Amino acid sequence: MFMRTCWVLDHPAHVRLLSTLMREGTTADLIVACERSEVRAMIEQGDGRLPRRQILWVPRPVGQGRYRKAMYRVRSVQRFLRATSKDGQGPVQRIVSVGAPLELMAAKSRWWQRSSITERWYISDTEVNHTAHKLAKKAATDLVIPTHWREDLDGGFTSSFKGNIHRLDGLHAHVHLAPHRRPTKVSDPPRIIVRRLKGGGIHDDDEIVPVPEDALDGVMATIADEDAYEGSPWDLDRELAAHDGVITQSVTLASEAALLGTPTLLISAAERGFLDRLEREGAPLFRWKGEQDEVEWGAIHAQYLAGLHLTDALESAEWPDAKHQLAALFGLRNDEI
Repeated sequence: MFMRTCWVLDHPAHVRLLSTLMREGTTADLIVACERSEVRAMIEQGDGRLPRRQILWVPRPVGQGRYRKAMYRVRSVQRFLRATSKDGQGPVQRIVSVGAPLELMAAKSRWWQRSSITERWYISDTEVNHTAHKLAKKAATDLVIPTHWREDLDGGFTSSFKGNIHRLDGLHAHVHLAPHRRPTKVSDPPRIIVRRLKGGGIHDDDEIVPVPEDALDGVMATIADEDAYEGSPWDLDRELAAHDGVITQSVTLASEAALLGTPTLLISAAERGFLDRLEREGAPLFRWKGEQDEVEWGAIHAQYLAGLHLTDALESAEWPDAKHQLAALFGLRNDEI
């Protein structure tokens, strides 16, 4: 039996993660989508990948006036859920978000008003998102985190969470990606995808490290900067696999590219359990954490450029069945996805 579900799409990676599950939902499901250009593009270009559902667009609560934006977002979602509960398609029973707690708070019952939403799911692979975790702890009934989650980074979130904790064996990218065949030869000059971040996120400002001026010397760069990528965001994974390498400030893009076997240079001070896992499993991931790094930029850069030519020596790690693990948590049969 399907549960009418509200899906929260706050980031382009979340659209990819949840799209498979959303396709197996009901036409009465709802979407709350964040006003980000890449999220909008993915929804507008989602035919065949993302089902058409009733959508509420909400602001991203960052920058100046972020508290006001957050309150507006919560109230907008509350009105949306109340209105749709009277549309004759049955009550919304479940809400699912990835690292976005405001919708969970909006869906929670109050002493003066009951809510039909009994399941409030919070999915995360980002231990350091402490502000979001703090809010989710007050509203979520279920938490989904990977088996490689680092509790030493999460500020006591998992140890103090009172709901149901579900462990997913795999990175989020294991859910929506599939192994790709790598190019057999490296182009001359190497073709590199570059993604730089705008900043302003609630947890990543302290992690952003400037990309050194010589990072793109001697390569042919395809620019895929945040909110500036001209290609289809749905096809970015194919581009990651088709290029010789990736240079990025985004930990999400770095993890996706490394899983696809594309040599990836992550320029960021970020610490994540999934980055540790990729390194343990021998993924082609190179990391430079800025001036405080024990290894100088020149040495890391040289290692990365040499690594572009060594992908034939890589042994692919086993691909965990995270897709069906996640589907099972939401009551979907394995043969449905």
